[in-house]
Amino acid sequence: MIVYGRALLSRISVCNWISGSFLSTESGRTGGKKEISNLVQDIVGMATANTSTNSKNARKKEVKKETGLCLTTKKGESFGEWYSEVVVNSELIEYHDISGCYILRPWTMTIWETMQTFFDVEIKKMNIKNAYFPLFVSKNVLQKEKDHIEGFAPEVAWVTKSGQNDLEVPIAIRPTSETVMYPSFSKWIRGHRDLPLKLNQWCNVVRWEFSHPTPFIRSREFLWQEGHTAFATKEEADKEVLEILELYRRIYEDYLAIPVVKGRKSELEKFAGGLYTTSVEIFIPNTGRGIQGATSHCLGQNFAKMFEIDFENEKGEKSLVWQNSWAYSTRTIGVMVMVHGDDKGLVLPPKVAAVQIIIIPVPYKDADMEAIFAACSSAVQTLQAAGFRAEHDFRDNYSPGWKYSHWEMKGVPLRIEIGPKDIDKNQVRIVRRDNGSKADVPTTNLVEHVRDLLSNIHESLFNTAKVKSDACKKIVYTWEDFITALNEKKWILAPWCDEEEVEKDVKARTKGELGAAKTLCSPFDQPSLPEGTLCFASGKPAKKWTYWGRSY
Repeated sequence: MIVYGRALLSRISVCNWISGSFLSTESGRTGGKKEISNLVQDIVGMATANTSTNSKNARKKEVKKETGLCLTTKKGESFGEWYSEVVVNSELIEYHDISGCYILRPWTMTIWETMQTFFDVEIKKMNIKNAYFPLFVSKNVLQKEKDHIEGFAPEVAWVTKSGQNDLEVPIAIRPTSETVMYPSFSKWIRGHRDLPLKLNQWCNVVRWEFSHPTPFIRSREFLWQEGHTAFATKEEADKEVLEILELYRRIYEDYLAIPVVKGRKSELEKFAGGLYTTSVEIFIPNTGRGIQGATSHCLGQNFAKMFEIDFENEKGEKSLVWQNSWAYSTRTIGVMVMVHGDDKGLVLPPKVAAVQIIIIPVPYKDADMEAIFAACSSAVQTLQAAGFRAEHDFRDNYSPGWKYSHWEMKGVPLRIEIGPKDIDKNQVRIVRRDNGSKADVPTTNLVEHVRDLLSNIHESLFNTAKVKSDACKKIVYTWEDFITALNEKKWILAPWCDEEEVEKDVKARTKGELGAAKTLCSPFDQPSLPEGTLCFASGKPAKKWTYWGRSY
């Protein structure tokens, strides 16, 4: 058993591996030279186990990271490299041998299942039922709605062979399920008593054609839910669009501690074939890019017309239904990593953390280890009985310092350390992942203190993210100021004439290595627009305020 003082262990919690060397990145007293030497040898010995697969992964096309203890890249220096390291080292994903496809590890699935549980309960309150439709769709059905398939055509993957034999007719793998589901809607809806029809499915989809795959953000296969509903009136459809969008806001703000802007997409950016699209938008300050968090679409009657989804109303007259579709995906997890992660790794909001509290025994020379382990086990049982997700780490082949870094990398919100002095004083030491603050807490107040801390962590993460996001917002009125703000990686709120050709022109004029600017959304919360305000891009009378910027 390797024995270290807490002062030493608390210092060596973040490290970088550069040319095989260990570098401490925290200042202050770290203990004697012998202790550091022993700790370095201990960590190096454990890290070398991760190097055996480096050459194999180097042959792969994507830049792939191996699971390790520490990050080699800082968030503010190379965001893409940092992100790739965090999602692997925190054990969220592992790379697959097909580019753009990723293995979602249990740490990821727990986050996804937590959001799924919340959302599933809420939509069932709205009398929305779960169903499941096939993964495959025929070419004829897929091409029924012209605008829709044109929007997705580059991303559709096709099955063309069965064994060694070519299929007579290629079969598409769903990029989304409108065309898979709506032939059945046409069969099931006959009269007004069959409405509303409200279905949701939890499934995977495949979207193939893209470059620069990014785990969670741009992948060829991903998990999502997609809701598809049909109503007798547009008023009912409009109401549901906003109700679902509010649930998406709650996922981001109440569970992931990420501030969002709710708004409406432009005609150019709306869902292909739909009437209008609403979304929740997030801004990533480190990259100066917006990201679409989730969407809720009113499809109008276009798909109903194509798939002959009509009903006989109470007067005996034939009418087309009004339809909606809405979805959020595992992209949410990538956004969480981008917003909250730091140079130590992942930072998890408490509500979605698989483990909210990790308890680590701190051995000292001649300490009663049985008593320490018993105190750790007791703390776990107390916290679990109070409804928290708590675990202890009793692995004897890792030092406490290594465990500190490991669980920091994985983003666990709270760490509890228990050593012999803590037992003597009937206390524990609690360390926050989000800001590193420490406190010695009496065991008699442990549950109340943990509850308050977890609530405060969520609030702190949200407020910090909002301050950073708001600092990137820039209001502009002229093209010159727009270009300046764009080059400063801002998300830009500008008066706009709401004309599609003007938006296309802005895209064309800003096209470059970093990508073109486009509309992100027109926020529902509109600032005052004085009469006579002109569009920043065209000089025509402005009709609304709209967020612009580069995006993922």
